[in-house]
Amino acid sequence: MNLVPSERLPGHDIDSLRSRLTGLEDALRARAGEIAQAKSELDVFRIRYRQQVGSLHEELDELQRAITEAEQAERAAHIAGEAGDPATPSDRPRAQPLPRFTSDAVRRLFRDVAKTIHPDFAHDETARHRRHALMVEANRAYALGDEERLRWILDAWENSPEAVRGSDPEAIRERLIRRIAQIEDELNAHAADSAAMQDTPLWKLKVMVDEASARGKDLVADMVARLKRDIMAARNRLDAMQWRP
Repeated sequence: MNLVPSERLPGHDIDSLRSRLTGLEDALRARAGEIAQAKSELDVFRIRYRQQVGSLHEELDELQRAITEAEQAERAAHIAGEAGDPATPSDRPRAQPLPRFTSDAVRRLFRDVAKTIHPDFAHDETARHRRHALMVEANRAYALGDEERLRWILDAWENSPEAVRGSDPEAIRERLIRRIAQIEDELNAHAADSAAMQDTPLWKLKVMVDEASARGKDLVADMVARLKRDIMAARNRLDAMQWRP
């Protein structure tokens, strides 16, 4: 988080900072609502696609795997017949044990984080909520042995408005500046999340379906019809391969 020291913001009095903060909070709420709505619509589309198209894709994939296995069995039987020896399956690699993530350095760092940000140390509900959210992140990072993330969490708290103590004007001003920086970071994060979501294949497919629907065309129904034809063809091919007179 890039914070600008209060002394380097001449002319930004407490009232103007509060006004700026209010505007940013309104923008953040609006942006969060837009993203929540977009994610909700994407979830609805994902469910529809899964129910109508995804299950057919899985059925077709299973048939194609069965066809591939039948072809491999035929080749193996042919080779075995020529060589006089049955084909032997290749050895499969053994599963490797999962790595042990937690190190002594991570444990020490986690203790430092917990002592600094634990919700029990909060003086009000806002601080408690903030501490709780960071503590959830810290627990997740500790479970993964993510030392870098733990350091980020500690730095985030040290640079947060809640870390500024006191009720004098300079302390109030510093808290406002830090909160403004937090919201600007959150707005940037929302923009990045939105861009990442819109870059996913599912989102692009939804856009195509929506655009086609506006022209009176149902792309999902077309996909279903095409997949059903492919499934029928694959099933007929597999039946023919497995048929024995």
